[in-house]
Amino acid sequence: MDRDIFNADRPRLFSIAYRMLGSASDAEDVLQDAWVRYAAADASTIRSPQAFATTIVTRLCLDRLKSARATREQYVGPWLPEPVLTREMDSPEATLERAESVTLAFLVLLEKLSPEERAVFLLKDVFDYDHAEIGEILGISSANSRQLLHRARTALAQGRPRRAGTPGSRRAMAERFAQAFATGDAAALASMLASDAGMWADGGGKATAARRPLLGREAIVNFLVGIHRIGEASGLIRDASLVIEDVNSEPALILRVGARLESIFVLSVEDDAITGIRVVRNPDKLVRIDRSLTTVH
Repeated sequence: MDRDIFNADRPRLFSIAYRMLGSASDAEDVLQDAWVRYAAADASTIRSPQAFATTIVTRLCLDRLKSARATREQYVGPWLPEPVLTREMDSPEATLERAESVTLAFLVLLEKLSPEERAVFLLKDVFDYDHAEIGEILGISSANSRQLLHRARTALAQGRPRRAGTPGSRRAMAERFAQAFATGDAAALASMLASDAGMWADGGGKATAARRPLLGREAIVNFLVGIHRIGEASGLIRDASLVIEDVNSEPALILRVGARLESIFVLSVEDDAITGIRVVRNPDKLVRIDRSLTTVH
Protein backbone atom coordinates (compact mmCIF):
# COMPACT_ATOMS: atom_id res chain seq x y z
CA MET A 1 0.00 0.00 0.00
CA ASP A 2 1.09 3.58 -0.71
CA ARG A 3 2.86 4.99 2.35
CA ASP A 4 2.29 8.59 1.14
CA ILE A 5 -1.50 8.25 1.25
CA PHE A 6 -1.43 7.08 4.87
CA ASN A 7 1.03 9.78 5.93
CA ALA A 8 -0.95 12.52 4.18
CA ASP A 9 -4.07 11.38 6.02
CA ARG A 10 -2.27 11.00 9.36
CA PRO A 11 -3.53 14.27 10.96
CA ARG A 12 -7.17 13.27 10.34
CA LEU A 13 -6.57 9.73 11.56
CA PHE A 14 -4.89 11.06 14.70
CA SER A 15 -7.85 13.41 15.30
CA ILE A 16 -10.26 10.48 15.14
CA ALA A 17 -8.13 8.25 17.38
CA TYR A 18 -7.54 10.96 19.99
CA ARG A 19 -11.24 11.79 20.28
CA MET A 20 -12.06 8.10 20.52
CA LEU A 21 -9.50 7.36 23.24
CA GLY A 22 -8.93 10.65 25.09
CA SER A 23 -5.22 9.88 25.01
CA ALA A 24 -2.72 11.31 22.54
CA SER A 25 -0.13 8.69 23.50
CA ASP A 26 -2.59 5.85 22.86
CA ALA A 27 -3.70 7.50 19.62
CA GLU A 28 -0.10 7.51 18.40
CA ASP A 29 0.25 3.83 19.32
CA VAL A 30 -2.92 3.05 17.38
CA LEU A 31 -1.60 4.85 14.32
CA GLN A 32 1.62 2.84 14.48
CA ASP A 33 -0.34 -0.42 14.65
CA ALA A 34 -2.66 0.80 11.89
CA TRP A 35 0.28 1.60 9.62
CA VAL A 36 1.65 -1.96 9.98
CA ARG A 37 -1.73 -3.43 9.00
CA TYR A 38 -2.25 -0.88 6.23
CA ALA A 39 1.18 -1.53 4.69
CA ALA A 40 0.67 -5.32 4.78
CA ALA A 41 -2.69 -5.23 2.96
CA ASP A 42 -3.10 -6.27 -0.67
CA ALA A 43 -3.65 -2.98 -2.54
CA SER A 44 -5.60 -4.72 -5.30
CA THR A 45 -8.41 -5.54 -2.84
CA ILE A 46 -8.77 -1.97 -1.47
CA ARG A 47 -11.20 0.42 -3.18
CA SER A 48 -10.37 3.46 -1.06
CA PRO A 49 -7.07 3.62 0.88
CA GLN A 50 -8.43 6.49 3.03
CA ALA A 51 -11.55 4.54 3.99
CA PHE A 52 -9.45 1.45 4.67
CA ALA A 53 -7.10 3.39 6.96
CA THR A 54 -10.07 4.93 8.80
CA THR A 55 -11.57 1.47 9.28
CA ILE A 56 -8.34 0.05 10.74
CA VAL A 57 -7.88 3.02 13.11
CA THR A 58 -11.50 3.02 14.29
CA ARG A 59 -11.58 -0.71 14.96
CA LEU A 60 -8.27 -0.61 16.84
CA CYS A 61 -9.69 2.23 18.95
CA LEU A 62 -12.82 0.20 19.70
CA ASP A 63 -10.66 -2.67 20.94
CA ARG A 64 -8.69 -0.30 23.20
CA LEU A 65 -11.81 1.39 24.56
CA LYS A 66 -13.36 -1.92 25.57
CA SER A 67 -10.24 -2.93 27.50
CA ALA A 68 -9.86 0.56 29.00
CA ARG A 69 -13.27 0.52 30.67
CA ALA A 70 -12.17 -1.72 33.54
CA THR A 71 -8.96 0.26 34.02
CA ARG A 72 -10.82 3.57 34.30
CA GLU A 73 -13.24 2.12 36.84
CA GLN A 74 -10.23 1.58 39.13
CA TYR A 75 -8.72 5.02 38.44
CA VAL A 76 -7.77 7.04 41.53
CA GLY A 77 -9.82 10.25 41.64
CA PRO A 78 -11.39 12.00 38.64
CA TRP A 79 -10.20 10.84 35.21
CA LEU A 80 -9.38 13.51 32.64
CA PRO A 81 -8.13 13.07 29.08
CA GLU A 82 -4.48 13.58 28.22
CA PRO A 83 -4.20 17.24 27.18
CA VAL A 84 -2.85 18.29 23.77
CA LEU A 85 -1.94 21.63 22.25
CA THR A 86 -4.82 22.79 20.05
CA ARG A 87 -2.50 23.48 17.12
CA GLU A 88 -1.58 19.79 17.03
CA MET A 89 -5.19 18.76 16.46
CA ASP A 90 -6.90 20.86 13.81
CA SER A 91 -6.32 23.65 11.36
CA PRO A 92 -7.58 27.17 12.22
CA GLU A 93 -10.36 26.54 9.68
CA ALA A 94 -11.79 23.63 11.70
CA THR A 95 -15.54 23.80 12.23
CA LEU A 96 -16.99 24.89 15.57
CA GLU A 97 -18.38 21.37 16.03
CA ARG A 98 -14.91 19.89 15.59
CA ALA A 99 -13.29 22.42 17.93
CA GLU A 100 -15.87 21.82 20.67
CA SER A 101 -15.50 18.05 20.34
CA VAL A 102 -11.88 18.16 21.49
CA THR A 103 -12.43 20.08 24.75
CA LEU A 104 -11.68 18.12 27.91
CA ALA A 105 -15.26 18.63 29.09
CA PHE A 106 -16.65 17.10 25.91
CA LEU A 107 -14.21 14.19 25.91
CA VAL A 108 -15.23 13.40 29.49
CA LEU A 109 -18.89 13.56 28.43
CA LEU A 110 -18.17 11.00 25.69
CA GLU A 111 -17.35 8.51 28.46
CA LYS A 112 -21.13 8.11 28.89
CA LEU A 113 -21.29 6.34 25.54
CA SER A 114 -20.54 2.75 24.61
CA PRO A 115 -17.50 2.39 22.33
CA GLU A 116 -19.76 1.81 19.30
CA GLU A 117 -21.95 4.84 20.12
CA ARG A 118 -18.85 6.93 20.51
CA ALA A 119 -17.48 5.83 17.14
CA VAL A 120 -20.74 6.50 15.29
CA PHE A 121 -21.24 9.90 16.93
CA LEU A 122 -17.72 11.09 16.14
CA LEU A 123 -17.68 9.77 12.59
CA LYS A 124 -21.11 11.24 11.76
CA ASP A 125 -21.39 14.49 13.71
CA VAL A 126 -17.73 15.52 13.84
CA PHE A 127 -16.12 14.00 10.74
CA ASP A 128 -19.16 14.06 8.41
CA TYR A 129 -19.27 10.42 7.34
CA ASP A 130 -22.64 9.17 6.15
CA HIS A 131 -24.35 6.13 7.66
CA ALA A 132 -23.47 3.86 4.75
CA GLU A 133 -19.76 4.66 5.19
CA ILE A 134 -19.97 4.24 8.96
CA GLY A 135 -21.70 0.90 8.48
CA GLU A 136 -18.80 -0.33 6.36
CA ILE A 137 -16.22 0.97 8.83
CA LEU A 138 -17.87 -0.70 11.82
CA GLY A 139 -19.28 -3.74 10.05
CA ILE A 140 -22.91 -2.86 10.87
CA SER A 141 -26.00 -1.87 8.89
CA SER A 142 -26.90 1.75 8.11
CA ALA A 143 -30.03 1.30 10.22
CA ASN A 144 -27.96 0.17 13.18
CA SER A 145 -25.67 3.16 12.70
CA ARG A 146 -28.69 5.48 12.85
CA GLN A 147 -29.91 3.83 16.05
CA LEU A 148 -26.51 4.18 17.68
CA LEU A 149 -26.33 7.85 16.68
CA HIS A 150 -29.78 8.53 18.13
CA ARG A 151 -28.79 6.90 21.42
CA ALA A 152 -25.52 8.84 21.52
CA ARG A 153 -27.17 12.20 20.85
CA THR A 154 -29.79 11.51 23.53
CA ALA A 155 -27.12 10.59 26.08
CA LEU A 156 -25.10 13.72 25.29
CA ALA A 157 -28.02 16.15 25.23
CA GLN A 158 -27.75 16.83 28.97
CA GLY A 159 -24.53 18.41 30.13
CA ARG A 160 -23.12 19.19 26.70
CA PRO A 161 -20.66 22.05 27.21
CA ARG A 162 -21.25 25.43 25.60
CA ARG A 163 -18.56 27.90 24.69
CA ALA A 164 -19.11 31.64 24.48
CA GLY A 165 -17.08 34.54 23.19
CA THR A 166 -14.04 34.42 20.93
CA PRO A 167 -10.59 32.86 21.35
CA GLY A 168 -9.33 36.36 22.19
CA SER A 169 -11.93 37.00 24.90
CA ARG A 170 -11.38 33.55 26.42
CA ARG A 171 -7.63 34.12 26.48
CA ALA A 172 -8.14 37.54 28.13
CA MET A 173 -10.20 35.82 30.83
CA ALA A 174 -7.40 33.29 31.32
CA GLU A 175 -4.83 36.08 31.67
CA ARG A 176 -6.90 37.79 34.37
CA PHE A 177 -7.38 34.46 36.12
CA ALA A 178 -3.64 33.74 36.00
CA GLN A 179 -2.89 37.12 37.59
CA ALA A 180 -5.43 36.58 40.37
CA PHE A 181 -4.18 33.03 40.99
CA ALA A 182 -0.54 34.14 41.06
CA THR A 183 -1.30 36.80 43.69
CA GLY A 184 -3.85 34.84 45.73
CA ASP A 185 -6.52 37.49 45.08
CA ALA A 186 -9.69 35.80 46.37
CA ALA A 187 -12.04 38.63 45.33
CA ALA A 188 -10.72 38.69 41.77
CA LEU A 189 -10.94 34.90 41.47
CA ALA A 190 -14.53 34.94 42.75
CA SER A 191 -15.51 37.66 40.27
CA MET A 192 -14.50 35.44 37.33
CA LEU A 193 -16.07 32.18 38.47
CA ALA A 194 -19.68 31.20 37.80
CA SER A 195 -21.61 30.52 40.99
CA ASP A 196 -22.02 26.85 40.01
CA ALA A 197 -18.51 26.38 38.62
CA GLY A 198 -16.80 23.02 39.04
CA MET A 199 -13.18 21.99 39.42
CA TRP A 200 -11.77 18.54 38.68
CA ALA A 201 -8.18 17.46 39.32
CA ASP A 202 -6.53 14.37 37.81
CA GLY A 203 -3.53 13.17 39.77
CA GLY A 204 -4.09 9.52 38.91
CA GLY A 205 -2.76 8.51 42.34
CA LYS A 206 0.69 9.70 41.21
CA ALA A 207 0.46 13.40 42.10
CA THR A 208 -1.37 15.22 44.88
CA ALA A 209 -4.87 16.15 43.74
CA ALA A 210 -8.38 16.43 45.18
CA ARG A 211 -10.04 13.00 45.03
CA ARG A 212 -13.47 14.54 44.49
CA PRO A 213 -14.71 17.43 42.33
CA LEU A 214 -14.97 20.85 43.95
CA LEU A 215 -18.38 22.34 43.23
CA GLY A 216 -19.33 25.98 43.65
CA ARG A 217 -17.48 29.30 43.54
CA GLU A 218 -16.60 29.46 47.24
CA ALA A 219 -15.08 25.99 47.42
CA ILE A 220 -12.93 26.63 44.35
CA VAL A 221 -11.71 30.05 45.53
CA ASN A 222 -10.78 28.65 48.95
CA PHE A 223 -8.85 25.83 47.29
CA LEU A 224 -6.97 28.11 44.88
CA VAL A 225 -6.07 30.62 47.60
CA GLY A 226 -4.92 27.69 49.74
CA ILE A 227 -2.56 26.54 46.96
CA HIS A 228 -1.11 30.06 46.79
CA ARG A 229 -0.54 30.16 50.56
CA ILE A 230 1.18 26.77 50.55
CA GLY A 231 3.39 27.93 47.69
CA GLU A 232 4.35 31.06 49.62
CA ALA A 233 5.01 29.19 52.85
CA SER A 234 7.17 26.55 51.16
CA GLY A 235 9.06 29.03 49.01
CA LEU A 236 8.05 27.17 45.83
CA ILE A 237 6.22 30.23 44.55
CA ARG A 238 9.56 31.94 43.89
CA ASP A 239 10.40 29.29 41.28
CA ALA A 240 6.88 29.04 39.84
CA SER A 241 5.83 30.37 36.46
CA LEU A 242 2.48 30.59 34.67
CA VAL A 243 2.12 30.70 30.89
CA ILE A 244 -1.12 30.76 28.85
CA GLU A 245 -1.46 28.22 26.04
CA ASP A 246 -4.37 27.01 23.92
CA VAL A 247 -5.02 23.42 25.03
CA ASN A 248 -7.85 21.27 23.66
CA SER A 249 -9.45 24.38 22.09
CA GLU A 250 -9.58 26.20 25.44
CA PRO A 251 -7.22 28.58 27.28
CA ALA A 252 -4.99 26.88 29.82
CA LEU A 253 -2.50 27.88 32.50
CA ILE A 254 0.77 25.99 32.24
CA LEU A 255 2.25 25.88 35.75
CA ARG A 256 5.92 25.08 36.13
CA VAL A 257 8.11 24.94 39.21
CA GLY A 258 11.57 25.54 37.86
CA ALA A 259 11.76 23.59 34.61
CA ARG A 260 9.30 20.91 35.76
CA LEU A 261 5.79 20.95 34.33
CA GLU A 262 3.67 20.73 37.47
CA SER A 263 0.06 21.17 36.33
CA ILE A 264 -2.14 22.29 33.47
CA PHE A 265 -5.30 24.23 34.37
CA VAL A 266 -7.74 24.15 31.44
CA LEU A 267 -10.49 26.77 31.71
CA SER A 268 -14.01 26.45 30.29
CA VAL A 269 -15.56 29.86 29.67
CA GLU A 270 -19.28 30.47 29.14
CA ASP A 271 -21.14 33.79 29.20
CA ASP A 272 -18.07 35.73 30.36
CA ALA A 273 -17.52 33.47 33.38
CA ILE A 274 -15.34 30.47 34.09
CA THR A 275 -17.65 27.50 34.51
CA GLY A 276 -15.11 24.72 34.77
CA ILE A 277 -11.46 24.21 35.70
CA ARG A 278 -9.86 20.88 34.80
CA VAL A 279 -6.44 20.34 36.30
CA VAL A 280 -4.18 17.65 34.88
CA ARG A 281 -1.41 16.68 37.32
CA ASN A 282 -0.88 13.00 36.53
CA PRO A 283 2.76 13.02 35.36
CA ASP A 284 2.06 10.29 32.81
CA LYS A 285 -0.35 12.65 31.04
CA LEU A 286 2.08 15.57 31.03
CA VAL A 287 5.07 13.93 29.31
CA ARG A 288 3.90 14.34 25.72
CA ILE A 289 2.53 17.87 25.99
CA ASP A 290 5.65 18.95 27.88
CA ARG A 291 7.70 17.71 24.95
CA SER A 292 5.45 19.63 22.54
CA LEU A 293 5.71 22.81 24.61
CA THR A 294 9.49 22.52 24.81
CA THR A 295 9.71 21.99 21.04
CA VAL A 296 7.54 25.03 20.34
CA HIS A 297 9.42 27.33 22.71
